Amino acid sequence: MKKLLLTILLTPMISFAQQKEVLYYFKNKDSLVGVKDKAGKIIVPAQFKIFGYLKDGDPVEGETILFDGSKEGEKSEKNAWGYVYDKNGKFLYQPFLYDNGADYFSEGVRRLVKNGKVGFADRNGKTVIEAEHDFASPFNYGYAAFCDGCDWEKTNDEHRSIVGGKWGVMNVKGQTVQPVAKQSGDEVEVDGKFYPNPFQYNEKEKHILQFFEKQEKKLSDLYYVNFYNKLSENEKKLFFEIVERPKENFPYYQLNTYNYRKKDLDMLYRFKFLVSEDGKTFYAIEDFNEKKVPFETWLKEEIKNAEDYQKEHQDNPNKFRNK
Repeated sequence: MKKLLLTILLTPMISFAQQKEVLYYFKNKDSLVGVKDKAGKIIVPAQFKIFGYLKDGDPVEGETILFDGSKEGEKSEKNAWGYVYDKNGKFLYQPFLYDNGADYFSEGVRRLVKNGKVGFADRNGKTVIEAEHDFASPFNYGYAAFCDGCDWEKTNDEHRSIVGGKWGVMNVKGQTVQPVAKQSGDEVEVDGKFYPNPFQYNEKEKHILQFFEKQEKKLSDLYYVNFYNKLSENEKKLFFEIVERPKENFPYYQLNTYNYRKKDLDMLYRFKFLVSEDGKTFYAIEDFNEKKVPFETWLKEEIKNAEDYQKEHQDNPNKFRNK
């Protein structure tokens, strides 16, 4: 009986370990890239020309496999870049082309392209908003603008702009949201119109947010210390919102920081935070691979950087005072 119980208890642990097996990129003699496991079993054949810096044997980061380049013998979707597979080698989607590469994750999702339309996938590779629109912006403060019947217009060698079409705003479920007729002061502005505040929290989540809100003044001064336009206290106001909750392969709450207009701080990872599922351990995100740093360690480094900056630039108008 004890032996049977031990077997039952170990089974989930073994399954979990198998799911977390590390995979590695490899290159063939033609420098095409694929992925294999530790034992050398090929998960995805070498068929991708990678344009970023990638060494043979580099581990696969994240919960999916990203080939940041083109596939041999296949024409990529228009406005798409790269290929995403699951860790069993199943093709999932092509990311949207942004800034000369695959789209970044914003508020837990990134854009994908399918049959010329734009949708969104989460960090596990699941399509959470179907590709139905001709264009969609990244999510900001719970909303994304989209258009239908629009097209790209080239403005110069490096940049393009969207022209024409009918525009709307969607929530994180992909539903079209209408602007409010009367403002209460809690709304978020999207392209000159105002929409309901999309964030609601339970008591546990409110407690998590309070950790950051109590330090809002210090964090604001740290962020704005190197801005050379004098800002009012209102203009330096920061908002903290939970944009992602614990899910499979992601046992954290993610919090993003927004300015007084409820716009993302336009930084890929700085001033973005992770909190353990039990709400007790706080981290800062250090890089685009979401490397975690204990919050207190991060805060000490930010304070040191701010104080060093002020010593070198004593005329900075937005002072940091460590109180």
